[in-house]
Amino acid sequence: MARGGAAPVDGNSGKSDIALLAKGGRTNIFGFLLRLAARLPFLFIAGRLYGASVLGRFAYAILVIEFAAQLATLGLKRGLAQRLSSSSEPASHIVWDGLLIAGMASAIAVAVLAAVPEVMFPNSGINGHERLLPLTIFGIAWSEVALAALAYRHNVGATVTARAVVEPWTISIAALGLWFYSARDGLILSYAVSMTAALVASLVPLLRSYGLPQGWRPRVVPLLKMARRNAPLAAADAIEWGTRNIDRAILGLFFPPAIVGVYWVAQQVTTLPQKLKTSFDPILGPVITQNLEAGNKAAVAAHVRQVGFWILAAQAGIALALSISGEAVMGLVGPAFVAGTGALVILLAAEVIAATAAVSETALVYVARHRNLMISVAVISLQAGLSFLFIFAARALGLPQAYQAAGPALALMLALGFGAIVKSRLLARLLGAGVSGWRWALIWAAIVAGAIGSVATHIPEWGELLLGIPAVLIAYSYVIWRKGFTPEDRVLFKRLK
Repeated sequence: MARGGAAPVDGNSGKSDIALLAKGGRTNIFGFLLRLAARLPFLFIAGRLYGASVLGRFAYAILVIEFAAQLATLGLKRGLAQRLSSSSEPASHIVWDGLLIAGMASAIAVAVLAAVPEVMFPNSGINGHERLLPLTIFGIAWSEVALAALAYRHNVGATVTARAVVEPWTISIAALGLWFYSARDGLILSYAVSMTAALVASLVPLLRSYGLPQGWRPRVVPLLKMARRNAPLAAADAIEWGTRNIDRAILGLFFPPAIVGVYWVAQQVTTLPQKLKTSFDPILGPVITQNLEAGNKAAVAAHVRQVGFWILAAQAGIALALSISGEAVMGLVGPAFVAGTGALVILLAAEVIAATAAVSETALVYVARHRNLMISVAVISLQAGLSFLFIFAARALGLPQAYQAAGPALALMLALGFGAIVKSRLLARLLGAGVSGWRWALIWAAIVAGAIGSVATHIPEWGELLLGIPAVLIAYSYVIWRKGFTPEDRVLFKRLK
């Protein structure tokens, strides 16, 4: 019997859960590659055609929009799985309750931002189109709820289609076409088009899976109760999102839009490995909630360790490859963006450090949601304080703006490291078992891959991108496969029978 009264992991159930996680992982690795292929054209178009200043204006506007959308989901990305696994109501009724309450919250956010568009564009003029941009909040919130409902039924492919295919390719194509219409507003309009397309790609499979809610009638009181129960989840989601974006908000207060644009490009490259973690949430959440309902804490800890290692191994390899070729990657967007290489390296390191905390939080929101929320508040507070401290210190020392702008990235890395330690220890104590995905093979893989990457930096930039990055990833993956992967890990690369 596991410590803390947890039941032992049932063999058949454990294998089934690992198979489901592996299936979701394979789908999301494929989705990551699609997202990478689609994101790079957009960054190239945005950097080369629109420039750093327009990109910075765009980056700040969508920062506000996406924060409002995070609040409008009211924690349903995680809370929906818990409700579906524990409620006796028809599943379609629960899902449509979620869509309705997200729509109500979105309406409030849209009204506020449409009335005061200066919140989205504090350093630039308003010409009329900007008041329509908040309407995209509906699309983002509804899409998140729909994809969470589909993931509960283990349909991760819908998330890959909407987020890794439809959304990024739509914004890339639209940004190119709308540049001829407006070099000032083309990026913003293309964002609205892409969010609309992603919403359609989310709702179509939702209707196929759950159908129309026969006999469903909106009930205000249960909706309000759901919102209140999900408040800690909503706050945790908003704070997690905030830790990845408050640095950009702080930069917008101290630096011109061009600096924000350069930093945003570094963030976008960083979000590629970050999406590996977030895309596991929809499939890991239901597995955790079902095991918690059965009282099987040992299984929850085992799955957190398993997925934690997968994510940590993948993020470390990708971060290593992109960091070594950082100047070539940023230079691909445009010469002006090379100045953001330092920020890129720090942000990539921050994502690796945060991997354990990120996976731990997937379970903590169900077993200790209030304590998890307090830790998250401490993390973002520490991050904000350090960001201001590093910026002021760099200015006092007379350092160039590029070094000053890297201060918030360094603050993020340190704050996420603090969060990783505290959250993983808390979860381990609550489950009565270790949850860390760390293995020493990660060090050996990094040494081998780093040696190959250092050689690649001496060849022309095109060769560094086309040959160097794949070589680093191949060498890293080979060592991890031989020295780090167990038979359970290799399930990730096997098809389900």
